[in-house]
Amino acid sequence: MATDKKRPFDRLDADESPIFARQLEYVQSRVFEEKLTPVNYSKYLPVTSEMPMGATTMTRRYFKGFGRAKMIADFAKDFPRVDIGGSEVSVKAKDIGVSYGYSIDEIRRAIYAGLDLEQRRANMARVAVERMLDSLAWLGDADYGIQGFLKYPGTTEFTIPATGTSTTKTWSTKTPAQILTDLNGIKNAVYIGTSGVESINTILLPMAQLDLIKNTVFSAGSDTTVLEFFLRNNPGIAVEELRQLDGAGTGATDMIIGYKKDPQYLSFELPMPFEVFEADKEGMTYSIPCRARVVGTLVYFPSSVAWGEGI
Repeated sequence: MATDKKRPFDRLDADESPIFARQLEYVQSRVFEEKLTPVNYSKYLPVTSEMPMGATTMTRRYFKGFGRAKMIADFAKDFPRVDIGGSEVSVKAKDIGVSYGYSIDEIRRAIYAGLDLEQRRANMARVAVERMLDSLAWLGDADYGIQGFLKYPGTTEFTIPATGTSTTKTWSTKTPAQILTDLNGIKNAVYIGTSGVESINTILLPMAQLDLIKNTVFSAGSDTTVLEFFLRNNPGIAVEELRQLDGAGTGATDMIIGYKKDPQYLSFELPMPFEVFEADKEGMTYSIPCRARVVGTLVYFPSSVAWGEGI
C-alpha cells in the first residue's frame, strides 16, 4: 500500500474512511437517545435559545413608566406629564467543550468485525456537557460572568423564622404549623412584597425537607400531611425537589426557593445545545470535539423570586 497517496482520514485505507464516517454519524445520533446521568436544569427552568448562534452578546431592554394624574380645575393647562424610561442589560455567551476519540486500531477492529464503535465515550462527552450546564444553571460561574439561579441578584431574601427548638430554623426541629408558616412566608414574600403584582407557581426544596413534609401529618388524628395541607390551600403551586439546595445557603445551610416557572419571567439561555464536530486526527487517534454555547440563567423580573436559607 502506497504511503504518499492522500486519503480521507489520513492513514485509514480509502475503503475504510467512509465506513468510519458512517459509524461516527451513527454514534452521534445515538448519543441523544442514551439515558444520561440525571440533571434537572431543563426540568425546573425554561430553556430558551433566542440568541442566534453567531451572536456573542445578548441585550435585554427594560421600560418603566413615570408620572401620575392629579386633580385639575376648569380651563387648566398644567396637565401632569407621564413618560417612559428605559435601561439595558447585556450578557455574553460562553463556549464549553469536551472531546472523545478512537485509535486507528479500534476503528479498524470495529470495521472488519462489523461492530459499532463503543458508545460509552460518546455518551460520556454528552454527560460531561450536561453536567456542566446543570451546574451553570444553578450556581453560575463568577470567573466567566455566568449567573446561576440560586441567589440571583435582585431577588428577595425571606428570613426564615427561628421558631424551632432552641431558636433554630431547621425544619427537623419545627412543628408542622411552623413549617407551614415558612412555606407561606416564601409565597407571601413575592405576592405581598409586590402588592399582588407577582406570584409564584413553584417552590423547590432540598430532598430531606421535601421528604419530611410528605411524611409528616399536619395534626394529630389526621392523615393529611403538611405538603397536602399546603397544596390544598394553595392551588396552582407545585412543590418539587432540587438537590442543589442541599448546603447551598450561608454556612452550608439548606435553602428553599419560590418562583414563577414561566419563560416570560426567567429562562436558561442556551444558544447552542450539544453539538458534535467532524473527527480530527491526532497522532494515531481520531478526536471528536463537542461543544455547547451558554449565556446562563436570566431572571427578567427578580421580584418574582424569593429564597430563604437555614431550613
